[in-house]
Amino acid sequence: MSNPSVDPLQESLNKFNEIATIALPFYPFLSQSTIQLLNYSENATYLVTDSGTGEKYILRVGRPGYHTKMEVESELEWLKSIHKHSSIQISLPILGGNSEYIQVVQHQNETYYCTLFTFLEGDAPNEENESELIRQFFKLGEITAQLHEHSINNWKSLRKIRRLTWDYDTILGTAPKWGRWQDGLAITQERVELFTEVSKKIRDRLNRFGKAPNRYGLIHSDLRLANLLVESEQIKVIDFDDCGFGWYLYDFATSLSFIEHKRYIPALIASWLKGYRRVRPLSEEEEQEIPTFILMRRLQLIAWVGSRDNETTRELGNGFTEDTDNIAKRYLQNGKI
Repeated sequence: MSNPSVDPLQESLNKFNEIATIALPFYPFLSQSTIQLLNYSENATYLVTDSGTGEKYILRVGRPGYHTKMEVESELEWLKSIHKHSSIQISLPILGGNSEYIQVVQHQNETYYCTLFTFLEGDAPNEENESELIRQFFKLGEITAQLHEHSINNWKSLRKIRRLTWDYDTILGTAPKWGRWQDGLAITQERVELFTEVSKKIRDRLNRFGKAPNRYGLIHSDLRLANLLVESEQIKVIDFDDCGFGWYLYDFATSLSFIEHKRYIPALIASWLKGYRRVRPLSEEEEQEIPTFILMRRLQLIAWVGSRDNETTRELGNGFTEDTDNIAKRYLQNGKI
């Protein structure tokens, strides 16, 4: 039974810490190591440091019920494929002593899937450094296009894998994976009317846009700044936990997660487009639809903030929903943000 005096977030963290400790012995070479929580969101991720060699690793403890074991296996297969067929720097899974990539931990009648990954050096881009961020989005555009090229070129094999689907129904529609935006924070009757109108416009435009193979396929689905690592001039991509089937332009929209309302967004879009088009063509019609994907992601994040309890959602609070009003109104008026 939960202790009412204990913060629910801390209670969750304590449980994930237990699971991480149970998972470590699956990796005999880490018998003398320390663990430190790095992030708690859909999963808990830990920095694991070998006390003898100083070697670092990342341990991910999956949220129970979020993915099946087959879905996690599919994610790892895609990671290995990207590593084999591209120059994109990613974190790779590491085999345990049982020759398995995924360690299954049973705890309090729940199943947790734990995976150890290689550690990558670097820091997340700084959203406060506008000029640097604009420059980095050019490189991010190139990397995103490379990911999409890989997805398109390997369509036959990749379409067989089992992953989430990120389309209108699972983001804003009848089966939203992250909950309903209507249940978000600071949702007033006025906002229900505003966001409902925005949702309808998004749905109609996406229906016209379609799911042709050059527009829709296997994507990272969460390229937000926290999932990018910058080291010198190189950008590395981490956390493929939400990878699934969706529109390629949705990948870009996720890069703007939590900053969609910032004044420098048009400059980021322009820089990303230049980088992307160096690798892969993008039509004017597709470019015109970018605001649609940005608004869809923003409403999805309102649902996420309202349905999750972690440091990020607590920090964002009501203000994230309130800051959505202006971009929603501009989108309705002229299709822009």
